Amino acid sequence: MTIDIEKAARKAPTENLPALRAAEKTSDNNTPADPNTVVLSYEQVEALGRDLDELRSRIVADLGQKDRDYLYSVIRAQRGFEIGGRALMYLGFFPPAWVAAVGALSVSKILDNMEIGHNVMHGQYDWMREDTYNSREFEWDTVCPADQWKHSHNYLHHTFTNIIGEDRDIGYGILRMARDQKWNPYYLGNLGYATALMLLFEWGVMLHDLEAENVIQGKRKWSDIKGLVKGMWRKAGRQVLKDYVVFPALTGPLFVPTLVGNAAANLVRNVWTYSIIFCGHFPTGAQTFTSEECQNETRGQWYLRQMLGSANITGSPLFHIMSGNLSHQIEHHLFPDIPASRYPSMSAEVQEICERYGLPYNTGSLSHQLASTWKKIAKLSLPNWMTRDDDDLTVIVEREKPVSAA
Repeated sequence: MTIDIEKAARKAPTENLPALRAAEKTSDNNTPADPNTVVLSYEQVEALGRDLDELRSRIVADLGQKDRDYLYSVIRAQRGFEIGGRALMYLGFFPPAWVAAVGALSVSKILDNMEIGHNVMHGQYDWMREDTYNSREFEWDTVCPADQWKHSHNYLHHTFTNIIGEDRDIGYGILRMARDQKWNPYYLGNLGYATALMLLFEWGVMLHDLEAENVIQGKRKWSDIKGLVKGMWRKAGRQVLKDYVVFPALTGPLFVPTLVGNAAANLVRNVWTYSIIFCGHFPTGAQTFTSEECQNETRGQWYLRQMLGSANITGSPLFHIMSGNLSHQIEHHLFPDIPASRYPSMSAEVQEICERYGLPYNTGSLSHQLASTWKKIAKLSLPNWMTRDDDDLTVIVEREKPVSAA
């Protein structure tokens, strides 16, 4: 985040955050800063950036066989769940077997999309120089083409994180997820749109790079999107054929139970993925920014924007694996190309850095972050005059490098 010290401050949460303190900074009249305000000088932000660069360098230097072994252990588990789920579908006439089949396929799809696909396509394992599990070659088990996802996610979202008008993940083109987004009556349906997006999440992700709302408004022409549409048609066609024709047909008289089971597994994956992603980006305290605030960012300022715009979810090691370690969304936004299995160990040091600079480290249980996120979705369905901004810790950042006195 790059905010002129004279401009209005952004906000960050105080709830569930340890040892928050205001940076030692005084105003022009030598009055102490508000104790509920963190003021960071240009030099402090750059020092923070160097601390995070040093952490990154240490982890990169330590990457090796144990990281490769971890990836392949997850791949084996994912394949085992898929094979088990497909086999159990042949017992679909027996209800407990059908439920177990849906559960196994759901786990398989979640692991494929989150702990394998998402992380591999971020380039987290490109250093292994292997043909299949690298960001250029990998294709995942979902309707969105990998190349389109890498543009909308790896490039747009991770470069312009939480910048209104540039990061299309803010609301996915259909939701109002920030007070700075202009309200109109359409947003009264925020909760309904969010629910539909949750249930159909893989299709929403597929349409993301298309910018469907701009197509509807005439801002994008067919010539702009025909290549994208062809890619979507090919990938979605293969997925639909696989899940809803080929595998059900292979079970013969159990075609319908298998089709319904595959649809149920996709639904479970959609709801889980949506929940993890939204809890990492939109609970109370996750900040948004304007383009003006982020012009000419330094490395330290980019790091700071990632920290203030993301949130973590607490949980067990199994929970973190099933979330693709996106339960450590702060660490992921700081280090998107570091293997996600390293985030749990890195999180303690990132939290210590936050405490050292008096910055919030937004974290909470899944239930807490979910409730916070849905509350925000509901509140932002209304115009700003009907609600109030969250009364949280204020973070003010000095944008320009001070000119040395003559």
